[in-house]
Amino acid sequence: MSLNVKERRNKGGTVLVATGEINSETSGQLLQSLLPLVREGRPLRIDLTAVTYVSSAGLRTLLVVYREAQHAGVGVTLYGVSEEVRFVMSATGFLDFFETGEAAAARSKAKAPLKTAAVR
Repeated sequence: MSLNVKERRNKGGTVLVATGEINSETSGQLLQSLLPLVREGRPLRIDLTAVTYVSSAGLRTLLVVYREAQHAGVGVTLYGVSEEVRFVMSATGFLDFFETGEAAAARSKAKAPLKTAAVR
């Protein structure tokens, strides 16, 4: 299977949407797509919703991106991590390196002011 990547830019940063498998054949392509985005210095969101498989080569690629982002002071957030991919990343400890969309959403909710409603 192949890997397709598309990027979208908005005022909050860049979103890279990956579709397919991240393996030894496709991880180089992913790295070539991600490193220039990290070097721009804008927040980066990687959407893995349509990624069905991540091999050890894919994990290594994500680790390189993480290290480069840390060096550049760039935040990288993973979104749409499937149960299968989450299991592999969690079992290998790689999930600990990244903020996930779920964690970011929970943190935003915790910071949001409480809304009160008038009771009549």
